[in-house]
Order: sequence, then structure tokens, then C-alpha cells
Amino acid sequence: MLARSPIRPPHATAANPSNRVEAADVAAGLKLARAKDHPGVRALARASEVGSWQSLLALSVGTLAWGTIARDHRLAAAGRHMLEAGILASVVKTGLKRTVHRTRPNVVMDEGFYARGWPGTSVGPWQSFPSGHSALSAAVACAAARAYPEIKRPAYVAAAGVIAAQVVRGAHFPVDVLAGALIGVVAEAAVDRIAPIPRRADLTRRGCPGAHERPRPASS
Repeated sequence: MLARSPIRPPHATAANPSNRVEAADVAAGLKLARAKDHPGVRALARASEVGSWQSLLALSVGTLAWGTIARDHRLAAAGRHMLEAGILASVVKTGLKRTVHRTRPNVVMDEGFYARGWPGTSVGPWQSFPSGHSALSAAVACAAARAYPEIKRPAYVAAAGVIAAQVVRGAHFPVDVLAGALIGVVAEAAVDRIAPIPRRADLTRRGCPGAHERPRPASS
């Protein structure tokens, strides 16, 4: 549940959008979140918590642990890559949230107060930019897709669902989720550049368990 009666940071003063892009972003966010209190949207919001840092940390650590215990090098490498990409995305998005503040759409709709500017704040309702759910979901989805290209489509669809839910639930404006998704994509690419995930062909040559594809059924 998003906060309804937040403590307003002392440096958060009411402000109008400073340009057409920001004005369009605010207008779109408020329009898309107009059904935020509908039971269906609330259920969607709860479901989108699979994109929270707690859920994705558990998924990444669990994947790494499972792969390690099962001696499945490909799965363990995937878990490690997911964890590293998620951590980097989290560090970047947290740094930005501490640098700038922006009112979440639900606060604007419920209290009629919009603020954005410098510096950042640790008060959740004024941490709209960027979207942490979007950043981490994109990072982990890209990491999973890189390790297992065969699950690329469901991974991306799941991440897109989490990202879209943040707008309709009134947690973020469209620019917030786009920025968050970009952070996640870039973070995953950076991690792969620094510590590349072993490719299936490399694991196969080394005889690592879990590297081989499942045999395809013979055609009739």
C-alpha cells in the first residue's frame, strides 16, 4: 500500500512542471493512475511486488544457491549474473533517489501537491524518480535472458508487466519507469562487460553440468 499521509520533507515545495515534457509526463501519469483505487488495480499492485528488491534478491540468491548445490554451472552463473546486475541497478537508482526528489502520482492525486527538485530524500512518497521496481526488474530479466535465451520472452513480459503496474497503481510517472528500465538494461550490460557470463558453448567445451541443450525429438 502506498503511503497516504507522508511527512513532507522541509525542502519539498510545491512546483509546477517546468517544461512541456514534464507537464505531459505528469498529465499522463495522473490519467493512467485514475483507477488506482479499483480492487483490480490494487490486486495488480500486490502482484507487481514480485519486482521488489526483496523478491528479486531472493530469486537471484536462490538461483545461485540452487545451481551451486546441484552443480549446475550454467544455473549458478545465471544466478550470480542476476544478483550482480540487480545490485548495480539498485545502487544507481538509490543514488538518484537521494539526489533528486519528486512527488509520486498518488500523492498528487490524494493531496494535490506536486514537488520536484534537489536534493533527494529518504521519504518514500517523494522518491518517484526513478522507479526501483522497474530498474531491478529490467536488470534481472535481462540477466536471466542472457543466461537462458530460451526464456527471453517470458522474462521480458514479466518485467514489462511489473513496470506498467507502477504507473497504473500511481507509484510512478511514465518517465520514472522508463528511466528505471534504462538503468536496469545498462546495469546488466555493464556487469556482463566487466564479468561476462559464461556462454553455453564455453560451458559445453569444459564439460560443465547443465550446459547441454535438451535433446530435440526426432522428426517423423
